Amino acid sequence: MDIFTTGKRIQKKEISPVDLVKQSLKKVYEENPKNNSFITVSEDEALKQAKVLEEELTKGNIRGPLHGIPIAIKDLVYTKKIRTTMGSKVYEGFIPAFDAPVIEKLKAAGAIIIGKTNTHEFAYGPTGDRSYFGPCRNPHNLEKMSGGSSSGSAAAVAADMVAASIGTDTGGSIRIPSSACGVVGMKPTFGLVSKAGVFKLAYTLDHTGPITKTVKDSAILLNIIAGYDSEDPYSLNKDKEDYLRLIGKKISGKTVGISSFYFNRIDEEVKRAVNKCIDILKDMQVTVKEVDIPVMKEIAEAQSITIKSEASAVHVDTINHHKNEIDEEVYQRLVNSQQVKGYEYALAQLNRKKLVSQYNEIFSQIDVLIAPTLPITAPAIGEREIVIEGQKESVQDALLRLTSPTNYTGNPSLSIPCGKAQNGLPIGVQLIAKHEEEALLYQFGNALEEALRIELSI
Repeated sequence: MDIFTTGKRIQKKEISPVDLVKQSLKKVYEENPKNNSFITVSEDEALKQAKVLEEELTKGNIRGPLHGIPIAIKDLVYTKKIRTTMGSKVYEGFIPAFDAPVIEKLKAAGAIIIGKTNTHEFAYGPTGDRSYFGPCRNPHNLEKMSGGSSSGSAAAVAADMVAASIGTDTGGSIRIPSSACGVVGMKPTFGLVSKAGVFKLAYTLDHTGPITKTVKDSAILLNIIAGYDSEDPYSLNKDKEDYLRLIGKKISGKTVGISSFYFNRIDEEVKRAVNKCIDILKDMQVTVKEVDIPVMKEIAEAQSITIKSEASAVHVDTINHHKNEIDEEVYQRLVNSQQVKGYEYALAQLNRKKLVSQYNEIFSQIDVLIAPTLPITAPAIGEREIVIEGQKESVQDALLRLTSPTNYTGNPSLSIPCGKAQNGLPIGVQLIAKHEEEALLYQFGNALEEALRIELSI
């Protein structure tokens, strides 16, 4: 069940938090041997917290919509007394002494941390099949990738182990697995959710965000985890807002944009699914407009330079002292990242404000940009090259191509499921807005989600 439905039943005392945690744990123990979503299951801690929340419930003390809801956490986010491995042998036994601020907020809101989910090692990869603890498998086809790097966070939600999870996104790491596994993933505006207590990959690209079953659930979770944090130097100091406030309101009269950058070299089934979404929006009296974003190539290159430079800085010690303890592919990517020159990184940052401004110029013409989340469905585990429209491309490049630009620009980007390919694998559509317009994305996303649900049920 989703957060919204389950939360209402908990508050009516139709479901006990303890029973719900037990059911979630049962599902984890049934499904995890198949898809390897969880690295650590915190059964004792979860049951202990569930009993506390159940006692509060009997006294009429309800913390909010997350009261008694089990949630999974990417194994990159520090959790007090719960092992946090970064998907690496280097941190196999690391147990943080404190909770990251995002965890503190979730616990205060009544969420129950059920365990830590698998991640591409150090979150440095979009495939999700390079973890010291083994590849995370797609619940829709166990021979396929879950996508990464928040691999287990998406797969756990898709396999109904939990209603929601927390992931991180540096080049698409929330949206990629969400699309591949058929769930909802939100990369919020850069700085909206604190990154303090989250293991770094790239200082100016990392985002923390929710992975859920529905758009409404995503907004519920973002309401809890968003907010200023003095411990995060990039945190946005802004007024609190309700990200649910526009859900259910009509989108007729609004304008959605299409850019050729996002529709170049796309699998035909993905293209059809996204075009179906565009047709649905037209039926809702939304204007569809083609827009030109001439700086997309520069943005993509600047994002690549930035992630390589900053990941190299984060992992100086890893490269120098832990070569034999990390995955060979991840190690090689880190070494290759060191080849970026200082002036290239400096220029990528000096030009950033201008490029971000030029990207956002399109939102003077449109409300939301629509695009495929991925140009393909999930490749096979271990697959490293793919052919799209007759052209060979590395799997890594293909998975990152449509998501990484907004890590550099910081724009909020929402991926929602929009259908399945003939092979049964999910397809995702991506909605992008200007900074701090998450509520608008949720308005569009919910409208599209409802329309797709009705269409699929006919």
